[in-house]
Amino acid sequence: MRRPKDYLLLYLKGVGIGAADVIPGVSGGTIAFITGIYEELIFSVRAIDRTALRLFFSFQLAAFWKKINGNFLFTVMAGVITSVMLLFKFMSYFLKNNPISISSFFFGVILVSTPLILREVKQWNMVTVLTFLVGIALAYTLTVISPTEIPTNLLIVFICGFLTASATMLPGISAIFVLLLLGKYEYMMTSILNLNIAVISIFVLGCFSGLVGFSRALSLMLNLYRFPMLTLLAGIMIGSLNKLWPWKIVTGFRLDLAGIQTPAFGRSVWPGQFDRDPQLFHAILFLALGIFVVVAIEKTAGFIKSKS
Repeated sequence: MRRPKDYLLLYLKGVGIGAADVIPGVSGGTIAFITGIYEELIFSVRAIDRTALRLFFSFQLAAFWKKINGNFLFTVMAGVITSVMLLFKFMSYFLKNNPISISSFFFGVILVSTPLILREVKQWNMVTVLTFLVGIALAYTLTVISPTEIPTNLLIVFICGFLTASATMLPGISAIFVLLLLGKYEYMMTSILNLNIAVISIFVLGCFSGLVGFSRALSLMLNLYRFPMLTLLAGIMIGSLNKLWPWKIVTGFRLDLAGIQTPAFGRSVWPGQFDRDPQLFHAILFLALGIFVVVAIEKTAGFIKSKS
């Protein structure tokens, strides 16, 4: 039975997930993993099935709410929505004007979080080592491939929604980054700003399908193959670090909503090869801050649990 302070903590975790989701290359799933609510989130979303929908449409709302772990989902999503609405412009401004600092911060967050996740793996063998390496290779490959430009129609919009929502369930893979890879980020942002109801509705339907379908697959895999799945997810986080490397030479651009050319993809280089001031002090400072935040969250969660 959760107490009010537990729901406050859940809300703050949702805020963290939302803040991460507005940064290309940072996954809300990573923050859910770090803060210890990843599996409950997966299993709660999975509970939205035919039985749940039948309860909802027959107005058995109390049974529906209990089945989908409604208090948990509502609290987390309230934090996510609050964060996205309040922090989107701030985070976008900070990313545009201080990319080295914010990349270093999240690099530190993911770097220190991976050992905490691997700590949960109680059995190491060839399978867990292989899935760890596969996760690294998969995520790294996604960070270096060039974006594609695919046709625009409602079927493609649905597929984009499905893939975007699925990406949010994986730590290390950003939903925004997936849209950038598909060449549909500006299209979707324009559709949302212009209230294109048809496009938004199909995209949301794709997102819902992706969340429910992919969460069922993930929860099943976590139940049957817990340790290989944990090492796979940890590997994905490690591989995604290339996207967050603070020093990059731009290799690809995109047009933003104002029609201005904006860097979208880059190649990682050493600070000495960077074509501008590498800001090493800022990078180290924010890297250390990211590590400190994760350690503080972990220690705080452990203290709260011990007092429960």
